[in-house]
Amino acid sequence: MNADIGEIVENFELLGDWESRYHYLVELGERLAPMPDAHKTDANRVVECMSLVHVAAHPHPEHAGRVAYWGDCDTAIIKGVVALLVGLFYDKTPDEIEALDVDELFQGLQLEEHLSPNRHVGVYAIVNKMKAQARLLAV
Repeated sequence: MNADIGEIVENFELLGDWESRYHYLVELGERLAPMPDAHKTDANRVVECMSLVHVAAHPHPEHAGRVAYWGDCDTAIIKGVVALLVGLFYDKTPDEIEALDVDELFQGLQLEEHLSPNRHVGVYAIVNKMKAQARLLAV
């Protein structure tokens, strides 16, 4: 499920209006692999989010030195954003994850214009949590 920023933005642009884009985000969230309950811990919770969000990095099962993620959220649209981020960060090294410019992604998707300021802060908190978890795997 490896994706790059250009591919994600291109898919979004094909959708046109924001109603279609919100629907697409919801669909992405619905397709997100289930996060094992054992990983829905306080340590994996993104406390800055208004929604209940958990993300957990783990070593990629097939590619040594690469990272995989589980993620979950109790709201449909933010779960879709989590799915986007899981796809973007999946199967990358911790250094590649650290170097990813999510601002480019969010600007390309125009998320800043279509999420409330509180949700915007929460989305960046998800990114920061995922990057911090990847750094811990690099040690």
